[in-house]
Amino acid sequence: MKRTLLALALTLVGAFAAVAQQSNPLPSWSDGPSKRAIISFVEAVTKPGSTDFVPPAERIATFDNDGCLWVEQPIYTQAFFIVDRMKALAPSRPEWKSNTLFSAVIEKGLAGLSGVSEHDLAELVAATHGGMTPADFRALVSDWLATARHPRFNRPFTELVYQPMLEILDYLRANGFKTYIVSGGGVEFVRAYAERVYGIPPEQVIGSRAKVAFETKDGRATLTRQGSIEFIDDKAGKAIAIEHIIGRRPLAAFGNSDGDLEMLQWTTQAGGRRLGMIVHHTDDVREYAYDRESSVGRLARALDQAPKEGWTIVDMKSEWNVVFK
Repeated sequence: MKRTLLALALTLVGAFAAVAQQSNPLPSWSDGPSKRAIISFVEAVTKPGSTDFVPPAERIATFDNDGCLWVEQPIYTQAFFIVDRMKALAPSRPEWKSNTLFSAVIEKGLAGLSGVSEHDLAELVAATHGGMTPADFRALVSDWLATARHPRFNRPFTELVYQPMLEILDYLRANGFKTYIVSGGGVEFVRAYAERVYGIPPEQVIGSRAKVAFETKDGRATLTRQGSIEFIDDKAGKAIAIEHIIGRRPLAAFGNSDGDLEMLQWTTQAGGRRLGMIVHHTDDVREYAYDRESSVGRLARALDQAPKEGWTIVDMKSEWNVVFK
């Protein structure tokens, strides 16, 4: 009898929670313009009979990762991994001492990455991420994430995920959307944690990618990551990758920097009801405040373009009741 009553009580609690979620699907958001824009958009495109109704198969939403779903300051999380990886490999790579870029990173850590170009970063990625299978690389990243800590917050990087954005992911999926990550970070790096942290499976993660070679070893098919970059998924590359991999223009796109400008344009200029949203980092107490002058996650062109394109700018400081989950 007691077990029956307990089961009934748990069922009722779950039912009440579901009703509460439906009545307030974004509890970590203040009742401001961004929250209203999200809910209005979702209701319009999912209500049968609405002039803006879109069938579930066409409900696609894309999200940048760094600075949009989780913290990207003082530098991208993958850069921390690169530094740690270089230091771990350095004893077995004596030739790196003659490479100015490599020796600077090994000796100075993150400071050695100051001012590096996109080409330099690609060289570092190639040197530290190759020579293994994609599965082995993902396992390596998972092991690193289990112990690595953010220098300011002293928490695992996977805990520095934006709770308000997790709620958007859940809200969209509850309304028939398929959610994708479209990141400038390495695709296998993001796949190492995306399903566990965001509920986004590996086939819905798009990112920069290394060249991969097919080989046969001992009669078994093997894929091996090479020491070079095949594609950088940033800026215009994001729109191109969406077309190549998804094959549909998204209904909604979420970003936070100029690197997301073309993805937002590709999404919202398609016609019909669309949503473009930019997370503006304005909270230097709970997280960071940065935009036009930042070397990481710079937001200038997209910020200027937003009013012309009708994109929603999220003021983190005033519109998020909490930042991290």
